[in-house]
Amino acid sequence: MVNRVILIGNLGRDPEVRSLENGAMVAKFSLATSESYKDKEGNWQDLTEWHDIILWRSVAERAEKNLKKGMMIYLEGKLTHRTWQDKEGNNRKTTEVVGEYFRIVDARKGGTGGNSNYFPSEKDDPYNRNNTSSVSEAPMPTSAEEAPVTADDDLPF
Repeated sequence: MVNRVILIGNLGRDPEVRSLENGAMVAKFSLATSESYKDKEGNWQDLTEWHDIILWRSVAERAEKNLKKGMMIYLEGKLTHRTWQDKEGNNRKTTEVVGEYFRIVDARKGGTGGNSNYFPSEKDDPYNRNNTSSVSEAPMPTSAEEAPVTADDDLPF
């Protein structure tokens, strides 16, 4: 079974970071993803989805130092659902993405500089025990490095 989310979007606000009683840091922010489509009349429409993002520990610390409202980021994580009771005793439910890795794609709004690489390299893998860098400088593969597409490739998507 797999629970994997990959998003590329813009921060809706600066990360809200706090430390819990046990010392763990948590960061929260919203991330907007957009897509365009043609409606029945042939007019282009934009659809924006807002995602609630939660980051923990060292990833939250990195977010506090590097992320600002408006930045475009690549984010990997997992989808989670939480239920709780509000102050009035009403049951509430929310869906969140618990981010495990992010990379700045575009820092056009007030950032410290961006990186145009959308996708992480092996160095960026949070589970790679040899990873000593929090941000990779690995270049995107060139078209010469990409595998050629052959007629035998019969993918269902």
